[in-house]
Amino acid sequence: MNSFWLSLAPVLWLTIIAIPVGILFNAAIVFGLYSIILLGIVIYHIHTLYCLEQWLHHSDLSYATVPDRSGLWGVVFARLARFVRRHDKERLGLNTSLERLQRATSALPEGIVILGDKDQIEWCNSAAERHLGLNLEMDAGQHITRMVRQVRFVAYLDMGDFSKPFLLNQSRLRDVLLSIQIVPYGDREKLLISQDVTRFEKIEIMRRDFVANVSHELRTPLTVIGGFLETLLEENKISGEMEKNALRLMSDQAIRMRRLVEDLLTLSRLENAGNNLTEEQVDVVKLLQGLYQEAQSLSAGRHVISLNFASHAMLLGSEDELRSAFENLISNAVRYTPESGIISLNWVVENGKGLFYVQDSGIGIEPNHIPRLTERFYRVDRSRSRETGGTGLGLAIVKHVLNRHQASMEITSQPGAGSIFRIWFPSNRVLPAETAPVISSSPEHTKQNSAA
Repeated sequence: MNSFWLSLAPVLWLTIIAIPVGILFNAAIVFGLYSIILLGIVIYHIHTLYCLEQWLHHSDLSYATVPDRSGLWGVVFARLARFVRRHDKERLGLNTSLERLQRATSALPEGIVILGDKDQIEWCNSAAERHLGLNLEMDAGQHITRMVRQVRFVAYLDMGDFSKPFLLNQSRLRDVLLSIQIVPYGDREKLLISQDVTRFEKIEIMRRDFVANVSHELRTPLTVIGGFLETLLEENKISGEMEKNALRLMSDQAIRMRRLVEDLLTLSRLENAGNNLTEEQVDVVKLLQGLYQEAQSLSAGRHVISLNFASHAMLLGSEDELRSAFENLISNAVRYTPESGIISLNWVVENGKGLFYVQDSGIGIEPNHIPRLTERFYRVDRSRSRETGGTGLGLAIVKHVLNRHQASMEITSQPGAGSIFRIWFPSNRVLPAETAPVISSSPEHTKQNSAA
């Protein structure tokens, strides 16, 4: 308020002096001079406002270019000068931080690309330029799909599901495999992170080849050993009870090792990138009828097993792989369901999607184990798995088969209350068929059919 009165004081004093002087002398001359002085004051303020407007319009709002005035304008410009000085300091700090951040991201081995709301390239580091063949100066503002022209990448970007990374074979760099992870942020911006995983992929290929080769080499000697053990047991030439028990144990372990080898070979085939999925029409009803008979043999009458169809729809995929996945779920249900338990095999179509599920009244699974069930050799109860003859690879095989068929699995279980394993197939793999009446196969149903 002091600066206000200080600026107003000259006008007040001029007015106080002009009034008596005008009364005593020539009023016209006095008030004419008074008006001229007021006009000068107005022109001064207008000129100051003009200087302020020019300064604000100037692109370089620096502390050195702030206009210099006295009075109230001096106070205003002093505050503007302090503001500009603080702003310059903050801008300098931000520029320094930005430069440090850019230097840090440029030193990262991972490629970083900032995408705008329309997936246009806003910035990228040098690693991204190497990985994706970009040039920031030339490609800034371009749509990312114009630079990375691969159909699978475009589909991945359009799909909008970035929960899993995308593997990209970069054609510009021979034998380079990139892992692409897109992270949405802000309103519609995205952060594209590329990582060269060629070395890890080569290690994984070496591991798969090693497992496949060792498993293949073990198959023949195990078959020979198992065959001789079976022959010795069948011919009953061993007299001692202890020797017979030893032969039985050796035979059981040989069979278990053969199963393990077969499962390892199956996993190797499923993981082989060169093993393309066989696309054929799979008669699910016929397939499950065969697996139902196998489940009855495995159960040996210890369980009540039913087979239910709500549709005769078929699937597009590999019959051998689907048989392997379904068989693993069914055999697990038989192995982990106590005697007199109930097991049901079901095939339905819901909202255009195929659903196969196995429900049992078995021992159930603790919730903390469910996320890890599809890991290799992961067992909830190792002692029980050895007793039932499981290899620990069944659900890992199921997972790989489902990934190859774009299917998903849901597991619902409670300890002591049984489990439900659901497999959902996408609508594009379900071949429409006329909905058939519900067919139920049970032990009684099978007996009636046999009698007929």
